[in-house]
Amino acid sequence: MPAAGSSSASSASSASSPSPSPSPTTPTVPSLKEAHESATNAAGWVEENWSTWLAIGLRVLLIVVIAVVLRAVVRRAITKLIERMNRRSGTPGGTALSGLLVNAERRRQRSEAIGSVLRSVASFLILGTAALMVLGTFQINLAPLLASAGVAGVAIGFGARNLVTDFLSGVFMILEDQYGVGDSIDAGVASGEVIEVGLRVTKLRGVDGEIWYVRNGEVKRIGNLSQGWSTAGVDVTVRSGEDLDKVKETLSAVGERMSKEEPWNEMLWGPIETLGLDSVLLDSMVVRVSAKTMPGKSLTVERELRWRIKRAFDAAGIAIVGGATVPLEGAPAAADPTAGVAAPSAYASTVSPQSVAASPIPPPSTSK
Repeated sequence: MPAAGSSSASSASSASSPSPSPSPTTPTVPSLKEAHESATNAAGWVEENWSTWLAIGLRVLLIVVIAVVLRAVVRRAITKLIERMNRRSGTPGGTALSGLLVNAERRRQRSEAIGSVLRSVASFLILGTAALMVLGTFQINLAPLLASAGVAGVAIGFGARNLVTDFLSGVFMILEDQYGVGDSIDAGVASGEVIEVGLRVTKLRGVDGEIWYVRNGEVKRIGNLSQGWSTAGVDVTVRSGEDLDKVKETLSAVGERMSKEEPWNEMLWGPIETLGLDSVLLDSMVVRVSAKTMPGKSLTVERELRWRIKRAFDAAGIAIVGGATVPLEGAPAAADPTAGVAAPSAYASTVSPQSVAASPIPPPSTSK
């Protein structure tokens, strides 16, 4: 019996006493032996791989240095080539006309544009190749990257084919010197003076002051009115009874006088020539006058030439025919167009005496 009581007392005391709380986990501090082993392993790994790292670093540094030096050399060579081309085109070996066609400022702008394009292409190729070589040095698989770049390039090229066409057309326009800033051109879709030439868009100013933005890929043909020379042509229509020798002498005097005066002597690049009869009609004849002028000055010369010819013909008593046909002297007068028309009939009016007399007599009315 006392054993049972003691066991119950012990169980009660154990139940009444609180349970001990778990102790927090404390970080294990590595021992000196473990730290020495870790340092030994790291030093061994570095000792095993330092030669590989050094070789990769030296290879990357060599690639970067070669790319930078090659880029600088190529850009300098392009600049020297453009400068040599400019000096060669500016030598006095050409004719005076060729010297007037392309001035120094236009040659400079064209050379700068060509040099900028060539330098950009060279930099892209050299730096792109160097970047791929650096990635290959780190043993990166370039096959997926090149495949993705190829697919992306095809997709971009297909979607932006108009942009690529504009760019390539602009490059060839600049390389071939088809036109430049200050030229008057006819691009088909628009015409005017060139105020800016870009690789994608050419900016023109029209005759009314409007600005046209023409994509280079849309230009199918170019008519440059500022290269070479222009031709000023004037058609003088006189009566068929005029003295041709007198007409030719008057036109020759006008051309000779105009060629000696300022500023027309600079605009005219050749004598004003009377080419002869362009057409002969029953009551008139056309005499053609032509002259070679400075590019873009043909309209100005034509207006002045017409002004002078009209004044000279008035002083010489030569009548200029234009517009409607002029009747010849001594020719019979034209017949009256109303002569063949019959007079109006008297029966056309219902109240005229003839109409009243010809109308039937109404029957008498019967009244009830």
